[in-house]
Amino acid sequence: MKVTRVTCHLLQSKVDRPFTSARGWLYTTRSSCVVEIETDAGITGWGECYGPAAVNKALIETQYAPRLIGRDPFDVEVVWEDLYNRIKDYGAQGFSITALSGIDIALWDIMGRATGLPIHKLIGGAYRKEIRAYATGLYFTDMDRLVEEAVEEALEYKAQGFRAIKMKIGLGDPKLDFRRVKAVRDAIGPEIALAVDANHCFTVPQAIRLGRMLEELDLLWFEEPVSPEDHAGYAQVTQALDLAVAGGENDFTRWGFREVIATKAMDIVQPDVCAAGGISEMRKIATLASAFGVECVPHAWGSAIGLAATVQFLAALPDQPPAFRPIPPMLEFEQTPNPLRDILAKEPITQQGGIVRVPEGPGLGIEVDHEVLARFKVA
Repeated sequence: MKVTRVTCHLLQSKVDRPFTSARGWLYTTRSSCVVEIETDAGITGWGECYGPAAVNKALIETQYAPRLIGRDPFDVEVVWEDLYNRIKDYGAQGFSITALSGIDIALWDIMGRATGLPIHKLIGGAYRKEIRAYATGLYFTDMDRLVEEAVEEALEYKAQGFRAIKMKIGLGDPKLDFRRVKAVRDAIGPEIALAVDANHCFTVPQAIRLGRMLEELDLLWFEEPVSPEDHAGYAQVTQALDLAVAGGENDFTRWGFREVIATKAMDIVQPDVCAAGGISEMRKIATLASAFGVECVPHAWGSAIGLAATVQFLAALPDQPPAFRPIPPMLEFEQTPNPLRDILAKEPITQQGGIVRVPEGPGLGIEVDHEVLARFKVA
């Protein structure tokens, strides 16, 4: 079997109710670069790239696609190393890896479809058939009701059956951040796990100060407190707090995570399958984390394809650590409006009571709806 064609679909949808993160970015659209790889056996695989879709599309079409034609999809690791080594002189992180991630996922999807097996079977088997999901939301929407809207949204997720929630912080005033988080904690009660995500908007002293305030609220973790480039700063925050520190959605490949994991600069690493290097590289990052006793809880922000790839990976990720009653890795299930996540697959990944069943179909376990693909395709 050989690759015959590589197509990048730039998808975009409008957000009905725009929202803002701690970085101050106003989200009015959601976009994605979806990778379609066809073979001479009539089997097609799908992947997704994290980040600005147009840049990923251009990089794949000009740098990677010409080197993929004629390759055997089952040589996925060989292909990964070849493409990486051809591009790393010009960038060993960022877009060169996000683009490669989409290709890698699509090749794994092809292998699964060719063998009739879900990806989790190809990478070691399922440790679990169901995955506990946590709801990501509580962005900043109504600036006059920042506390009230957060409480209302959190209670909605609790009513849906989610047992864990992640909310945004970073309002420029640690007292306001604390008040907002405390209001949510008081509303949902102690039985619902709660994490906070700052989108790397703090300095080290600011993060430590706020983190110490938040320690009394029994939080699951403090995500991206400082800039992703500042691994030493992460280590300072991690050492200063009696609260788990998480990060890594903006790190790439095993080499990018090596120092973070080896020095335990973070308690929890959060590589994204659509950014860090695809299924192939996620396995290496997770193995490295396991060897150093660092928890791995993947970041997930994308379409139905990226979500499905994350579910397949999590199904095959060992408990951390193994125990009589282990705490299994969780799936990030972001709740912001996104039809690319909700309807791009004919049978999308859904949650019931905060639980996601692992698809047993071949490859990613989903089928792309071509009518929806065409509806949202802009390039």
